[in-house]
Amino acid sequence: MLEIIISGGWVMGPILLCSVIALAIIVERIWSLRKHKIIPPHLVAQIWHWKKANQLDDGKIDQIRKSSPLGRVLASGLANLQHAREIMKESIEETGRHVVHDLERYLNTLGTVASIAPLLGLLGTVLGIIEMFNAFVQEGARNSAAMASGISVALITTASGLIVAIPAVIFHRYFRGKVDELVVEMEQEAIKMVEIMHGEREQDAPKQEAPKVVRK
Repeated sequence: MLEIIISGGWVMGPILLCSVIALAIIVERIWSLRKHKIIPPHLVAQIWHWKKANQLDDGKIDQIRKSSPLGRVLASGLANLQHAREIMKESIEETGRHVVHDLERYLNTLGTVASIAPLLGLLGTVLGIIEMFNAFVQEGARNSAAMASGISVALITTASGLIVAIPAVIFHRYFRGKVDELVVEMEQEAIKMVEIMHGEREQDAPKQEAPKVVRK
């Protein structure tokens, strides 16, 4: 394996660096985007239990805020519970934008790695072909070893770039989809909490827009 990397030339250095970065991001995001960590089950039910027991004080709200990303969103609404529904909704949306930004952390970097890894492989291919033609021009077909070395560099770097890029693209799309799914569920939980805290809307009342956890 080391011989293959060395034979690929200096372009293999950046490709290997991209692979390390991509692997680190993938492992970190898999760990950080666990659903039970982002959206703890029964959190809204627990809030309602504290509300009925008159235990929903600043200490409980701070505990909710520190518990999870969903807790941050819900706590921002609970901090404005004494205000109108619209104020509560705006507070939830503002915090939601920050939470979504945190959920998408490092995904742009992963997308960049997925984009540049094949380009680095292509660069190695071009350099390998240039090396091959230089050997052909200088020594003709006699130096077949130099020509074979140039072809080897071209093939190794191309394959390495694709090996790094393909998983990076797959996981980048997967994490984007997972973040979207988590955002939808957080919106549903926020809507549920607002309805519980403010009671059911009257049927004849105009329907108000529900709080949304939106992307920046």
